[in-house]
Amino acid sequence: MNPLPGDHRGTRAIQRLVEFAPSTGGLALWVRHHDLAADEDDTASEHDTPVWTDGQTLHYRPAFSQLPLAEQAGWVAHQVLHIALRHPQRCLQLQQRLGDVDLRLFNTCADAIVNSALSHLGWLSLPEDAVRLPPLLAATLAVEQDHETALAQWDVERLYRTMDDRSPPERSARDSRRDGPRAARTRAFGGRGQQDLRPHTGAQQAPEVESEAARDWSERLQRAHAGDGAHSLLRSLLADLPRTHTPWEQVLRTQVARALAQEPDVSWSRPSRSYLANQGRIRGGCPGTPGQPRRGSADSPARRMPWEPGRSATRPVPRLVLVVDVSGSIDDALMRRFAREIEALSRRLAASLVLVIGDDHVQQVLVHRPGRSSVADLLKLLRFDGGNTDFTPLLAEAGTHRPDLIVVLTDLDGPARLRPACPVLWAVPEAHAAAPAPFGRKLVLA
Repeated sequence: MNPLPGDHRGTRAIQRLVEFAPSTGGLALWVRHHDLAADEDDTASEHDTPVWTDGQTLHYRPAFSQLPLAEQAGWVAHQVLHIALRHPQRCLQLQQRLGDVDLRLFNTCADAIVNSALSHLGWLSLPEDAVRLPPLLAATLAVEQDHETALAQWDVERLYRTMDDRSPPERSARDSRRDGPRAARTRAFGGRGQQDLRPHTGAQQAPEVESEAARDWSERLQRAHAGDGAHSLLRSLLADLPRTHTPWEQVLRTQVARALAQEPDVSWSRPSRSYLANQGRIRGGCPGTPGQPRRGSADSPARRMPWEPGRSATRPVPRLVLVVDVSGSIDDALMRRFAREIEALSRRLAASLVLVIGDDHVQQVLVHRPGRSSVADLLKLLRFDGGNTDFTPLLAEAGTHRPDLIVVLTDLDGPARLRPACPVLWAVPEAHAAAPAPFGRKLVLA
């Protein structure tokens, strides 16, 4: 736990939080606090919030000290919940999945959830124009819900995706997306454009570390909420609690490594050492068999042991076949991440890699040779046409290469009338996570 220094601008506000809500207010002790000098924040303007966060630290502007204590407590509680709910980190993760996230829209959605969670407390004060979840849903979706119902149903990712109806990005100018009706209303609810979330990619850690941090914060929130009861900063346990999941990269590494691991193989061309040590013979029958002499007795005849094969040092070089369904639609950023993982695994496990590309028929078969080309470069040349898919000929072609594992990159929209003898892993974008796999294991690339 970080010690609480006594000289930063948020000290009095944190003392008030701990006084009224000891457990949930104490979450402020788990975050860092930093006072900004007047000339330190070169992006500051008169409309900016008095305190903002990057997901790990609360940064206090000089104007924060001039606020009444109840407002200071409201701002600190607001920012602490942003950190506890992992909003900056989840914004970056959503950007990785979608390729483009409007930070102001995301900030407004996160603010609506946090402000609604705090709105039942009378000992702290929120800004007059603070956006809350029920009015936002009513104005944008014509959905009437109270605070309890809305907080139990909406998480920040679902809320953002629902509100983001901007026009599709143009190839020449990604920033030229125009707001649809829901995005425009959400942006208007955000007030004067204040942003208190400033996620930055430099703070991102490995997926395993991020998953562990989300688990820790979720446990802290639940324990603190139970400890404070009716005095908790949280109106109720939110649907927006940080969710822990095993990153798909880690699942992919485990499945591929297990299938392609170099293991000793049975060799029928040589006998086992135990067979040689016994010279291929034993004496007599089984002890206690009626009418048979005991094993090792002088009058027991020698008998041949069954042939026991030996083991070779390793089996032949493992083979991995990657089937790419070009009839689907896969985001370029996701394609690059997936290709890097596959190539790194193939190199680390010394496995040969064959790419089978097609839709309802095989269009191309490529053999990847490490060091001469990259999987990402090969997949970059593919064109996804959105036609029909039939996995049967693709899997049949993959089977001819005698693979130890087949990985299929697809949206799972098509029949598969052939089941290969080796394991099959279906790698599916998150948008098609609900599609059932015909057999094998499904891996959602979220």
